Amino acid sequence: MGLMDMVGGLLGQGGQGQNPLMSAVVGLVQNHPGGIQGLLGQFQEKGLGDQVASWIGTGANQGISAEHIQSVLGSDQLQQLASKFGLSQGDAAAGLANILPQVVDQLSPQGSLPEGGDIMNLLKGFLG
Repeated sequence: MGLMDMVGGLLGQGGQGQNPLMSAVVGLVQNHPGGIQGLLGQFQEKGLGDQVASWIGTGANQGISAEHIQSVLGSDQLQQLASKFGLSQGDAAAGLANILPQVVDQLSPQGSLPEGGDIMNLLKGFLG
């Protein structure tokens, strides 16, 4: 099973169709200064370094809550994402809290993230 199939399965998409939460993750990475490393750095700055390390590492993923997503992204950014993808702010936060650790985990199967454009190509491929 390829990386795209694994993430598609996590999203309940089988790699087909557009998932608004995956689109939100891609949007976060594309628009965040520093890309995914910058985004994950923001989580680390908010005290979630252990969780981020677990997503990138090869062990079990530690979870985060919708409140963590709210704290890291802030209500303005979360509301923009929610509106853009037709979700309530609560659904967007809860969905991102569920999917982000899984996506980062799948992007880092060897315990490190791909570099630069490689990660955007992988993320865009997840959208089907």
